[in-house]
Amino acid sequence: MGRVEGKTAIVTGGASGIGEACAKLLAQEGATVVVSDIDRSGGARVAKEIEEAGGKACFLEHDVTSESRWQEIVAETASAFGGLHVLVNNAGIGVGGLCEHFSLEDWHRQTAINIDGVFLGTKHAIPAMRAAGSGSIVIMSSGAGLSGAPGMSGYCATKGAVRLFAKAVALEMAQLGDNIRVNSVHPGVIDTPIWTKVTPETRAAFGAAATGNAVDPAVLASAMAPVGRAGTPDDIAWGVVYLASDEARYVTGSELVIDGGATA
Repeated sequence: MGRVEGKTAIVTGGASGIGEACAKLLAQEGATVVVSDIDRSGGARVAKEIEEAGGKACFLEHDVTSESRWQEIVAETASAFGGLHVLVNNAGIGVGGLCEHFSLEDWHRQTAINIDGVFLGTKHAIPAMRAAGSGSIVIMSSGAGLSGAPGMSGYCATKGAVRLFAKAVALEMAQLGDNIRVNSVHPGVIDTPIWTKVTPETRAAFGAAATGNAVDPAVLASAMAPVGRAGTPDDIAWGVVYLASDEARYVTGSELVIDGGATA
């Protein structure tokens, strides 16, 4: 039997990167997975690949900043699959740049996806999980939610915010007696599009901090992680599978750091 057999999971940002890996490994371990993303072709591809591998999945187009769409996604999931047990709040963007050059438009766009989307998903998942009898909410924060990163002040702000949001909601659920756990995951440098698309200005700031030079993404990633390499999406997804599973039944309000020793 799989580690999350019989559970239904929504994975936001599931069309690529860490979200794709989470969706596929949750399905591999027995969950029915709703792949959620604004990327219609990518999300449909991931759901199809899960089904071709013998898993259960569907794709729903989803803008995480829309409260009405969140209500629809949760309702459709619970109705179609008999409940909602796992939410992986993974959708996010990384907009780099020095604070003094950062536009208010980019600030609002990043906070809308990285903070508002997490809030809305958590808000609407809770009643569905309560009705199902249990639940696990996994919020994708970052190593940048634990310590500052030059050239990433806006991103750090959003990831630090959801880290404490997870802890506060975990306490609310515990005090209410609901069997709903809330935890955050903190990846380090992972080989995904969000990392390779970092702006040259931000990369230069990172490079100066890590190595004294502005370097390419692969070299910089190796320099930033004591283990000498960037992580893979699966490295993060296996941590998410653990938090989603009953193995983690006593784990709530915690932060799971998966960063190759970068914050040690």
